[in-house]
Formats: sequence, structure tokens, C-alpha cells
Amino acid sequence: MSAVRLLAAALAGALAGCALLPSEAPSTAVQACRDWYAEMDAAIDAAGVRDAQETRIASFPYLRIDRAHAALRDRAATSEAALHAFADALLDLDLRARRLELRNLARSANEAQEAFQRSVNCGRLLRELDVAKPERRSALLAAARVPDDYSGAARAAGLYPLTRIPFIRGVRQWEAEVRAAFAGARRGEDAVVRYAPPAGPEAPSRGAVAAMLARAAAADPLGRPRLSEREVREVALAYAPSFEVEVRADYDRFGALRWRRGAGVPEVDGADLAVYIQAAYTRYADGPQDRILLQLVYTLWFPERPPLEEGDLLAGRLDGLVWRVTLAPDGEPLLYDAMHPCGCYHMFFPTPRAVLRPAPDPAEEWAFVPAALPRVAPGERPRLRLASATHALEGVALVRGADSLVRYELRDYDELRSLRRLDGSGHRSAFGPDGLVAGTERAERFLFWPMGIRSAGAMRQWGRHATAFVGRRHFDDADLVARRFALDLGDRR
Repeated sequence: MSAVRLLAAALAGALAGCALLPSEAPSTAVQACRDWYAEMDAAIDAAGVRDAQETRIASFPYLRIDRAHAALRDRAATSEAALHAFADALLDLDLRARRLELRNLARSANEAQEAFQRSVNCGRLLRELDVAKPERRSALLAAARVPDDYSGAARAAGLYPLTRIPFIRGVRQWEAEVRAAFAGARRGEDAVVRYAPPAGPEAPSRGAVAAMLARAAAADPLGRPRLSEREVREVALAYAPSFEVEVRADYDRFGALRWRRGAGVPEVDGADLAVYIQAAYTRYADGPQDRILLQLVYTLWFPERPPLEEGDLLAGRLDGLVWRVTLAPDGEPLLYDAMHPCGCYHMFFPTPRAVLRPAPDPAEEWAFVPAALPRVAPGERPRLRLASATHALEGVALVRGADSLVRYELRDYDELRSLRRLDGSGHRSAFGPDGLVAGTERAERFLFWPMGIRSAGAMRQWGRHATAFVGRRHFDDADLVARRFALDLGDRR
């Protein structure tokens, strides 16, 4: 039976089973829901539309976890309200992913919506039952973890303790080259195109952002400054960077991702200047300070990283840049960091309110800081300088207001998880079930595998970015910032 037919059969049975949800027959309802998840998951996996952004939790098919929430298990155990908020958050992560998986799988929007509503009903039922049982609570807190994206087997087979030595030398050489690029004169001024954030309603002031964050954190039992979708967009506009791109060919024109007819890799539409945004969270626990800080993440995509020479190991389809700002509770940027969507070239740009901590092991990738930034005055924003072809970040400066008439548009990152096919045949994620963008493999993977990163150089989904060849580090580690920087949060809560 095809995956779509399997979903249709599961949905028909589930909808018929809605009559089996009276309060007098809870065991029947629970079993119907468990069967529903088993059949739905089988259909999703058979069709290859599993979304890899969050991790499914064993024995809890209606929940998923990411690294930010896995770091809150201790808070979840402190009170009834916190435990319920934690379970609700994991259910929300699953429902968000399932809505997209079902849209990528179903034959029609109505079929996808019916299947999603069944998931909502069953998820709420199973969550209520599990949270009410002490043994299930304990099992949930124990299982709510995210495995890292490194292969211990590959590192063992690749003699990592030995091979890491030449790799760290290569990393230090790259760091020296980046420092030289940041310190050197600008190149290619004749080809520079500047892109400013979108025009539109006035972005909220820093004080307004601080009030949003305080209100949201106070209302959440876990202390998360959770904003609405509208608020995230407003705040993202307030802190959006400008881009200064050296454009030499079409491969330097960023834009929205599209599925064209017969394409095996999503393509970039350079006429649609899109930057994808999302909210993220980091936990800063240092002495009496223990705060959840809001982060804003901006991702842009280029058509390719072209070969610079014969046999260029780094060349391949798609390229991009990910830029992130970490905000203090008062709305001021504390720290910026950046990488490419492969998880490569991770670098940090602290303000005076973020002081780098020493590396525990000098022979690993800790926190590369090619430049620091001054405190950002209200109305200022970073302008990022990107090189042609490599799209390497070569400079960061602060500018005031809109510094270009060429403007990009902000899009929700979740759009990438379910893109409309232009041939009218439904939707498809830009990412595969393994979190990689198929067809973006780089030849470097054949040399870099001893470092334990799957398909090094390939583009990948949020939550799947291992960013250090030497050591272990993920872009979304909840303690990434806290371990590497001492922050001045402006309070002592």
C-alpha cells in the first residue's frame, strides 16, 4: 500500500474511531490514538517526508524535543505548572512538525487538515493521561534529550585523537585568513550591492521589545520569553541586518527557495529577495543569574558555491549565511554569531556586554572572534559584508537606518519545511528526513569524515548543525553562549 493510501486508510479509521472517545470508554480512546500515531508515522516514514528539525521522544509519539527545551528539564521538575508547560511545549513542537509533514504527504488540503486535527485531539488526550502519572512524568523527563550530531563510530574508525591534529591546524589557518580579511581593505567595490531590511510599519523600540520580553517571560512557568508570531516578526524587523554582497554572477544573488518542475534540489529565485527568520532561545545560568534569552535567526540562500579551481572540494549546489543576534532582557543586543547553513565557518561577534571565557582545551574549536562590535545604539543595525562566490563573511559594521533602496523581505523559516511545488503537485520540504538538503553534498565529506560529521559541507536544517570539526559544538546548543561568554544582563535576578 502506498504511503498516501496508508494515510487515507489510517485517517478513515481514526475518524470512524472518533465515536469511540466517550468518557466512559477511555481505554478504547487511548488505544485508538496509539494506533493512529503508529499508522500515521508509518505513512510519513514510508513517503520519506519525516521532518528532522526536532527529535521524536521514545514512547511518547505525540511529543518532540529540541535542545533549547531539553535544557529546561530541571525547571520542568520544579512545579506542576512548569511540568505542564514543558509537556505542552513538546506537544506544540510535534504538532508544528506534523502539520508540515501531513501537508507534504496528503493528497489534498482537506485530508491534511483532517489528519492534523486528529493529531491535535489524540495528542491532548495522551498528554493529559501521561502527565497525570508519576511514572510517566519521570520517564518523560529522562527521555527528553537530543542526541548530538556527531558519529562516535566515525571518529573511532577515523582515529580522531590523531587526525584531529592536522584538522585543528587547518582551522587555525582559516581563522588567520578570516582575521586578515576583516582587517584588510575592501575588495570589489564596483560590484557591491547593498540590501536593506524591508520597509513597512515602524519596528518596535528597544524599550518596547524589553516590555514584550518581560511580559512573556513572566507569563511562562518555564521563564521563556515566548512571543507571538506577529511579535517575532516585529522584533526580527527591529534587529534585521543589512547585507553588502559582492555580486559577480548569478551565484551571488540570494533569494527564496523554490521547487521547480523535475528539480532534485530546491532552487534560489534571485528575483524574490527573501531572508528567512525564526526565534530561538539560549539559557544563561551563571551564579545567581539564570535567564532564558531570546535569539533571532536570519538565513539567506545563494544558488551555489561555485568551484574556484579544478577539483575544488568546497563547491556544490546551494550556499548561504545564517546570522543570529542574542538579546539581553532589556532589548539590547549582547552578542552576534554566524555560520553557513552547512554548519561551517562559525564565528562570534561580541559587544562589550559579552566577555569571552578562556577555552578549556586550546586544541579544540571553542569560539572564534574575528571582530568585536561596540554597543549598538538605538536605530543602528549591523551591515554584513559577503564575498563573491564563497559568500564568506568578511566584515561587520554598524549603520543607521536603511542604507539601501534595495530591500529584502522577511519570511518564516518554517516555509522551508513545506514548500509548494510549482508543478501543482503539492508540497515538499527543502530538507530530507536526515535533515540534509539532498544534492548539496560536497567532495570534502570524503576527507572530513574522521571528524564525525555526517556529509560535511552539505546544507542542513535548523537543529542539525554541528559546527566544530575538533571538539563538539552545535549551533543550537542551549548552553553555547553561557559556556563561552560572561554576559552583562543588566540585572541580578
